[in-house]
Amino acid sequence: MRTRLIVATAAGYLLGSVPVARTVARRHGIDDLRDVGDRNPGAWNAMELLGVPAALPVFVGDTAKGIAAAGLGRAVVGGWWAPYVTGGAALVGHAYPFTDGFRGGRSVLAFVGTGLVASPRAAAVSVAVATAVWAGTRRFDVAARAGVASFPVAQLAAEGPRRTAATGVLMTFVGFRFALAALEGRATDDRAS
Repeated sequence: MRTRLIVATAAGYLLGSVPVARTVARRHGIDDLRDVGDRNPGAWNAMELLGVPAALPVFVGDTAKGIAAAGLGRAVVGGWWAPYVTGGAALVGHAYPFTDGFRGGRSVLAFVGTGLVASPRAAAVSVAVATAVWAGTRRFDVAARAGVASFPVAQLAAEGPRRTAATGVLMTFVGFRFALAALEGRATDDRAS
């Protein structure tokens, strides 16, 4: 089982490293999303710069990274914890891809994909919450935040603290990536002034 876990985790990292946003952006005339907009090579920056239809493949592709990696863990390794490990590897691959000099995105959609596999019941509640908030506000950013925030609450109710703690580890990684991006942005602003 140890060998299967190592191989599946490495595969999860490689899946996370697939440069979906860079590929889509280049097809639309932007060489590197890390140089424009909010400098995040992910779906949100692509949507802001390219529009929703052009960014849709990034949204789907980045989510698919987490789904594929977590699904690989479930299929190859087994156990409730395996999708968290291999999906977590996809988050790391998205954030620190070897394909882009270890400078990547914040891993939000890879987290979403991992959650869909690791905890489908909580994910269903989360999607319902996000849909309801979007219907009421017509703001995707608010709906996405509500959906993500509701995920561990629904998971705690449905699956208890152990799996929720595993989700907390992944969410902490995403939060860490946001904090680093904020610090990098502040440093860039300080150098420019």
